[in-house]
Amino acid sequence: MKKTILSLTLVTLFTASAVANPIKKETKEVKTTESTVTWKGYKVGGSHAGTISLKSGALEFDGEKLVGGEFVVDMASINTTDLEGEYKDKLDGHLKSDDFFGTANHPTAKLVFTKVKSTGKNSYDVTGDLTIKGTTEPVTFEVSVYGDKATASLKVDRTKYDVKYGSGIIGTAKDKLIYDEFDLVVDLQM
Repeated sequence: MKKTILSLTLVTLFTASAVANPIKKETKEVKTTESTVTWKGYKVGGSHAGTISLKSGALEFDGEKLVGGEFVVDMASINTTDLEGEYKDKLDGHLKSDDFFGTANHPTAKLVFTKVKSTGKNSYDVTGDLTIKGTTEPVTFEVSVYGDKATASLKVDRTKYDVKYGSGIIGTAKDKLIYDEFDLVVDLQM
């Protein structure tokens, strides 16, 4: 009987404590002008790199633990940083064209976290739905969070999003000169 009363008392105290001090979910908006998203695409003869701007973004926390996130990218902001002048303008225009991202019809891309698993104090494995050109596909990547900063790196297979550069003269053979995957490196400030 004493054990039952003691157990009930402990359960009541624990429950009251948990209700009085619940862990609050907090959404931290990303400072889009202070955050960076860099890209790197590869081809047989080398690579090209550049930036793209975040339109909006937020990470969601349960206490100090990352539990979610959502980001919108301004596709019209695609900017090549390893070229200058006419060559830069040509590549930027081509990346915005329907051969690649079709930014006139698809001005934004979106990433929504669907699963977040802690792998260490500040590290997480994330699965998310990435939407590019109206097509949504799952992606997985790692995120590290340190205070008001977060970083992530991911590989994206462009062909899953109908990003297939081709030519009417030589067909899809030209597509093979450009690798299917490109890299994104994200540095977020909250």
